[in-house]
Amino acid sequence: MDVVFLSRLQFGLTTAFHIIFPTLTIGLALYLVIVEFLWLKTREEIYYRMYRFWVKIFAIHFAVGVVTGITLEFEFGTNFARFSQAVANVIAPLLAYEGMTAFFLEAGFLGIMLFGWNRVPRVIHFLSTCLVALGATLSSFWIMAANSWMQTPAGYELVDGKFMVTDFWKAIFNPSFPTHLIHMVLASYETAAFVVAGISAYFLLREKDVLFYRKSLKLAFLLAVMIAPLQVFVGDQKGLVVAHHQPAKLAAMESHWETNTEGGAPFVLFAIPDMEAERNRFEVTVPNGLSLLITHSMNGKIQGLKDFPPQDRPNALITYWTFRIMVGIGFLFPAVMLWGIVLWWRNRLFDTPLFLKTLVAIQPLGFIATVSGWVTAEMGRQPWVVYGLLRTTDGVSPIAAGNVIWSLTLFMFFFALIGASYFFYVLRTLRRGPDLTSPIPPVQRPAGMRPVKDSM
Repeated sequence: MDVVFLSRLQFGLTTAFHIIFPTLTIGLALYLVIVEFLWLKTREEIYYRMYRFWVKIFAIHFAVGVVTGITLEFEFGTNFARFSQAVANVIAPLLAYEGMTAFFLEAGFLGIMLFGWNRVPRVIHFLSTCLVALGATLSSFWIMAANSWMQTPAGYELVDGKFMVTDFWKAIFNPSFPTHLIHMVLASYETAAFVVAGISAYFLLREKDVLFYRKSLKLAFLLAVMIAPLQVFVGDQKGLVVAHHQPAKLAAMESHWETNTEGGAPFVLFAIPDMEAERNRFEVTVPNGLSLLITHSMNGKIQGLKDFPPQDRPNALITYWTFRIMVGIGFLFPAVMLWGIVLWWRNRLFDTPLFLKTLVAIQPLGFIATVSGWVTAEMGRQPWVVYGLLRTTDGVSPIAAGNVIWSLTLFMFFFALIGASYFFYVLRTLRRGPDLTSPIPPVQRPAGMRPVKDSM
């Protein structure tokens, strides 16, 4: 229970709790943009009702995401002060850009998005929704730039132990950034699509507001059909980047111990990695499978964990299984969507209870996959906080372990309180259901323009 372990535990738990909320807000923002576009284009009342309902869920997640995200900013200084001092010239500008370009954009137009229906023209309201969605994506852009730089640092020079930026373009668009960003954004879209689909399926099974939830499910289903297979492809590309730039992480993700000198490297379907014995227990493998996946050759060479000193190896047990959880969910989603396509073709998408129950059951899996992916990325980078250059042990703050225990306990208490409040308001909003009776606001026009009778 030293300060390094406790600081990593606190930061990890804080990140895992926080990431749930921006993941859904990024995805729901896109969903709301599409819904409002359809409302403006078709003038079908159902799309207005859908927007007003799902934006409430969005607002709750946005609020909790902001609150939980602030703690992460402080932990850079309280728990990893030496890291912050070393990388301040790189990371601080990226986080500042995130605040100035993303958070300010979201905060500036969120009020119009939530409360502007009776105060601004519909086009302005739609523009506000688009800008909030853009802000959410920009937030992920800068956060992923900072994190991917820690994975594959570029555009810097070391001066007296501090990282000084020599090329911001290279620092931002470092080798792992493109796939890192796209993978996270698609995960957010995919998670939100399955959350909306799962909630809609639940109420369809209860035969409540059937027309409303059919329309919500249909739109979420179409998004998931497009995004789920694309995410599999991007995940494969991300794995190739990891193999090229972080071979130790790849070896831990695949629990691959021995570098293959003759023949191809096997793909480990199942195993329990044993770090002390430097081997897998109860393993099931596919001959040459890993070489084929990574090098696209049956005999491609893949470095094993034994090529790296023991002190430079990630924890294979955790990295292997969190990666397997993420990948398993990643392949499950397209399979469910393929089933849904067959049902759609047979005009039974909304009338198959087993399919609807499946959507309800897999609703939280997007969050689990996202958290598992982050654990894989961060545990796989260990023991480095800046890959290959700065060890985590050298980045922690010079504080007593008891201080971290105290703050960790306090954080867990407040997170439990925030989590309970979050579930209370979300469940209350879902129980109330959509508003299907209130009048639609009239079209707002600039001052001085002669009013024209609204066709709605």
